[in-house]
Amino acid sequence: MEHRPLPRSDLAVSPLCLGTMTFGTPVGEREAIAIVHAALDLGVNFIDTANMYEGYTRSLGSPGGLAEAFVGKALRDRRDRAIVATKAGNPIGPAPEDKGLSRAHLLRECERSLVRLQTDYLDLFYLHVPDPDTPIAESIAACAELIADGKTRHWALSNFAAGQTREILDLCAENSWPLPVAHQPPFSLLNRAIEADLLPLCVERQLAVIPYRILESGLLSGKYADPNHPPPDSRAAEKPEWLPQLHDPSIQRALAEVAAQAAAANLSLFAYAIRSTLDIPGITSAILGIKRPEQLAAAVQALA
Repeated sequence: MEHRPLPRSDLAVSPLCLGTMTFGTPVGEREAIAIVHAALDLGVNFIDTANMYEGYTRSLGSPGGLAEAFVGKALRDRRDRAIVATKAGNPIGPAPEDKGLSRAHLLRECERSLVRLQTDYLDLFYLHVPDPDTPIAESIAACAELIADGKTRHWALSNFAAGQTREILDLCAENSWPLPVAHQPPFSLLNRAIEADLLPLCVERQLAVIPYRILESGLLSGKYADPNHPPPDSRAAEKPEWLPQLHDPSIQRALAEVAAQAAAANLSLFAYAIRSTLDIPGITSAILGIKRPEQLAAAVQALA
């Protein structure tokens, strides 16, 4: 698989990025390790996780850590083959210091992630969500400190709006801080909001865009032909509260339109969604969450 460079970095990543949000439940440790190994063997060198990920048992404030621990075990003798990204900022406990983008929280959580991932450096460290209670300059300075200390090679943003992103880039330039090299927003062929402002800004300012939810929680996988009878091992069956849009009439109409486009291109809905997303200028890699190695193999084949 041909790898793509992240602008303003020394990193080259696969166009598909392995998402690990399901690691914990329903993907157990043994299955998670097998998935990571399969990804590397398929040429997928980019792995995305977060300090809060623990699968379907996750809730805001739960401790997380399982996905990172599983990835760390999987990469024990393969670390040099992977580009590893993790995130901090969402709540991972009940105390005030267990959330946000303060210097203390970011430095503490980076250290904890390094231990769980069994590595002495990260390739990317994301600010997971904006924090209205912390000056963004404090958060940027903390990321600069982590880079200077060799804890992470680069830093990045997730879930920041276009205006917030522009402010961050300007602050970095004014203070000679390291610039973020990537942005991770939600995007799919059913949710193209970033094309209005965030994506053009990232292209203009040389910020790689690495979207998540590219299959819109599975709606673009083709598995929900009958919304009232989802497959038993699907998210709609296992965690329906994470797929409320399944029965939204407007979403179903948009889904039918995309399915018609896929049919016209002589592609499955799954393949069409992946290929169309990665063909958009400015999108460097796309995060794909899976539960079985064969799903990742199908995605790689879709790009072949």
